[in-house]
Amino acid sequence: MEVVDVGLFDSLRRNRKAGTMRGATRQDTAHLEQWAAERHGVEAYVEPRTHVTETTVVLVAHDGEWTRRRVSSADAAFEFAKKRAMPIYEVERVGYPKRMREYQERQKRGGHPA
Repeated sequence: MEVVDVGLFDSLRRNRKAGTMRGATRQDTAHLEQWAAERHGVEAYVEPRTHVTETTVVLVAHDGEWTRRRVSSADAAFEFAKKRAMPIYEVERVGYPKRMREYQERQKRGGHPA
């Protein structure tokens, strides 16, 4: 009898074709919708597709809290923002907002405001 060593992630690898990336899902969109609805002053920042990741959108709240999820395309990100009257920017052109970096620094220090 032959013993086959099956790794924990082998079944996940078999379900995805080599060289393909996971695209946006309904769960991604639902997360973005809920996240934006629960915060104020939210702006969207579109990140371009890379060799490793599909197009993503980063939502940043007034205090710098943020979340990132995949979207099907930059056009889909712009439509998402337009439906919610949310400002949207291309991160390659404008960069990330200062408040996002400040939020990250606060989190590293234990989450206490400056």
